[in-house]
Amino acid sequence: MIQYVPIYIASLVALGMAAAFYGADRGSPISRVIALAFAATGISYGFGVPVADMELARGGPYWGSALLGLVEMLSLLCFVEWIRRVRRTLPPGPIDTGAGDVALRFAQLAGVFYGVAGLFAREAKQRDFIGGLQHADALMRPGFWLFAAPLLVVLACCGVTMAMLLLVRRPDRPEALRVLAAFGAGPFLLTTFVLSHAAGAVSMALGEMIFLVGAVQYHVQQGHRGEFLSRFLSPQVARLVNERGLGLAVQHRQAEITIVCCDLRGFTAYARQRPSGEVIELLREYYDAAGQAAAECGATIKDFAGDGVLLLVGAPVAQADHAAQGLELARRLRASVGALTRRWCRDGERLGVGLGVASGLVTVGVIDSTSRLEYTAVGDAVNLASRLCERAADGEILADEHTVRLAAAADFKPQAAAELQGFAGAMALFASRG
Repeated sequence: MIQYVPIYIASLVALGMAAAFYGADRGSPISRVIALAFAATGISYGFGVPVADMELARGGPYWGSALLGLVEMLSLLCFVEWIRRVRRTLPPGPIDTGAGDVALRFAQLAGVFYGVAGLFAREAKQRDFIGGLQHADALMRPGFWLFAAPLLVVLACCGVTMAMLLLVRRPDRPEALRVLAAFGAGPFLLTTFVLSHAAGAVSMALGEMIFLVGAVQYHVQQGHRGEFLSRFLSPQVARLVNERGLGLAVQHRQAEITIVCCDLRGFTAYARQRPSGEVIELLREYYDAAGQAAAECGATIKDFAGDGVLLLVGAPVAQADHAAQGLELARRLRASVGALTRRWCRDGERLGVGLGVASGLVTVGVIDSTSRLEYTAVGDAVNLASRLCERAADGEILADEHTVRLAAAADFKPQAAAELQGFAGAMALFASRG
């Protein structure tokens, strides 16, 4: 029993890692699959080696080892599936890497072969493969290669795929650390069963620690990113980043979205007459109201600029009803910000709110400079929303015809066509007045 203590410790560490990955982010398919991989590893290793020794001493029948071999197979399949899912979260590189999917599927087939071989060649596995490198003639035994070959195929296919991720897709530092950790841990984890008990436990522990270091670094960086993103992105983005990774959440793409522009009327004159502390407090409440309305409608705040707020509906999380949600967002802003301005006005001061809404195809994504990141949208619809906001009167929402038609908004009434700066010809306008 004493000789198995290192094995039990390494097995408990694997089970602890499984619990940690699952508990930390149980809503993520990526976390769930890696948790299952480590749970299967811990169970198969902690029970597999003692059971194999016992059955080998008895001379059979090796059914306990065969069943635990199926758990080993599950571990292999889950580790390969984890790599496949991580690969899907990374932004595409300059060339097609579809061969990576083929390699990973081939690795999973090799894992299945390993599990099935353990059922039909039970004795050969215990005699020639488990702890096999302790025998001087191990490499000459067919039974050793029957099980070593599929593991080498798994290692090679996963290694090639991870190398392609690093060299072709060039992930940023957190994703690269996660891939490198898996790359470094794989050989240690796969060679555990062919070594002696003591050496196998050390190999398992080294593989676990290498993987854990990369995983911790990745999650720390993701935490920093989440804190940054939560300041200006909608709550739905957290789920998108969680499920598909930051790269896909913020990469540049074209999308049809709705833009809402909100601006305070009379703010410049108000700011001249009021102490700066009161003006800052007003802006704080204004931004809070805008943030709450954005969260309720699934919008993303692109800009806070003085008394102006620019919001995006449909990016980075796509929304089929973006136009209807954009108009609803404008109505909520009119109500909440309007109530705020009325409360802050006194002694005959005038303070109000006007809004512009436009929909169209724009390019959205993150602009990454050396000093900061900014999520932005570029396109005619952004400029149109800004021009409509400039034209809107206090308590008025001006929208373009495309938005009103998409949303089937009956409360928006047609107005006289007007020419707007930067746009050729007269534009059809629709208004909703509070």
